[in-house]
Amino acid sequence: MQRVVLLGMVVVLAGCGGSPQRSASSIARSAPVASGPISRACLQSNRETRSPRLCGCVQAAANQTLSQAQQRRAVAFYTDPHLAQVIRQSDRAVDKRFWEAYVAYGERAEQLCSERGVTR
Repeated sequence: MQRVVLLGMVVVLAGCGGSPQRSASSIARSAPVASGPISRACLQSNRETRSPRLCGCVQAAANQTLSQAQQRRAVAFYTDPHLAQVIRQSDRAVDKRFWEAYVAYGERAEQLCSERGVTR
């Protein structure tokens, strides 16, 4: 469980992974791209390897697994990574529900973005 949580956080907090350049038509076929609060936070992050392609893929996963309110809450992890740990360890029911959704989001992002070659 801890490995899954860490992997999910890496996907979100790492912002992007390097990958060989492909043509625009190849990218469109291989990776979902969405815009939203997580994509914007990813693109505005100071991570060297961020890219519209990965940030858009991570947003697509968020759209499939997180509500808009949960996405806005997860955006805070980009500026305050320690907040994720605080929420994960919280005893509050609302935090536990959010964390379960966030873990599912991390798993979906890993599946969606790695199977489409976005994080390679």
